[in-house]
Amino acid sequence: MNFRLMRFQVITALLLISGCSTLLHQELLAQNRTQPQDEVGGEAIRIATFNASLYGKQAGQVLSRLRGGKNQKAIHLASIVQSVRPDILLINEIDYDTEGKTVDTFGDEYLEIGQNGLNAIQYPYRFAIPSNTGQPSMLDLDGNGKSTDANDAWGYGVYPGQYAMAVYSRFPIVKSKLRTFQHYRWSQLPNALRPTFPETGKSYYTDKVWKQLRLSSKNHTDIPIQVGKQVVHLLASHPTPPVFDGADDHNGCRNHDEIRFWTDYLAGPSSTYLVDDKGKAGGLPDQALFVIAGDLNSDPESGDSRRSAIQALLKNNKLLDSKPASIGASELTGQETAHATASFGKGRQMRIDYVLPSRELTLQDTGVFWPSRKDQQSQWIGATDHRMVWIEVELCP
Repeated sequence: MNFRLMRFQVITALLLISGCSTLLHQELLAQNRTQPQDEVGGEAIRIATFNASLYGKQAGQVLSRLRGGKNQKAIHLASIVQSVRPDILLINEIDYDTEGKTVDTFGDEYLEIGQNGLNAIQYPYRFAIPSNTGQPSMLDLDGNGKSTDANDAWGYGVYPGQYAMAVYSRFPIVKSKLRTFQHYRWSQLPNALRPTFPETGKSYYTDKVWKQLRLSSKNHTDIPIQVGKQVVHLLASHPTPPVFDGADDHNGCRNHDEIRFWTDYLAGPSSTYLVDDKGKAGGLPDQALFVIAGDLNSDPESGDSRRSAIQALLKNNKLLDSKPASIGASELTGQETAHATASFGKGRQMRIDYVLPSRELTLQDTGVFWPSRKDQQSQWIGATDHRMVWIEVELCP
């Protein structure tokens, strides 16, 4: 055992014996993790989601800023990743381009370069996830007489690929079994919440639009990852924010159904109305190991979303809700245990980012990277209004 690891274990034991909080225990675990080995043999692996807010005002802007490895925002983001050291990382809000240049540049020039005295972290397997954001629908989705606005894209965006997602992994991605639901139509979902104007009962979307409109504001993806002899399905999405609309609540309805998609997907092969972009029908295979991850833009207890969808998902008997907490969120909210994962200003701390493992995975630990304001690392969190959420699970051999 190396001296650094032994020292950490002694400190942790003393803190726990002395009655220090679980939150401090999580902070220590996040900041003192050693780099795991490539092979998994009963060891725990760490899986995280992180909304990095890596978007620009036009296509190519983020890539240009990242090149050269000197962007301060990206350095802070990479420092957080290198502190938590997830084995599998879902990034929300990083530009998509067909060659994956933006995703690779952040990986090569920031994650794989040590930042702020931290060790570099290698992610040989990456997947830039195609996104509906900014993709022209050529339909007048918002009824303003135009069909080329950002609101008329399949998912809101001022350019194609804005606010997209990406996966970084230390383990191979089984791309032959990968499923995307980018083109799945909202109206295909049974009992879909078609938005209406409450005063008149008239539909917000015309019949022509409703028949074509896609459910995913970005994408819904099932990404199988080979971890040793087992496959873990990373179920990734980033539903639209349930705001920026009117009494019709069209964004709130879409957010609800984007989240509800996963409840239906967990129901298994019998959900034959779920048809992926390759034409394969049905949900997640029975007995499959999975982790639902992403910025779901819905707090189960507060906020503007239709909370029934996130509440139902969190209560699903096929998964575990670990309810991670942090010292930083507690300081801001004044609550002894605070589960917030994002901060949108004074008094607006919300739990909207999730990593939810299947019950067949043994949960070892969980946390939110949100240090105390007294901690020097707290200067990094200003790079985004979201915090990294992580779990540590053990796969049965």
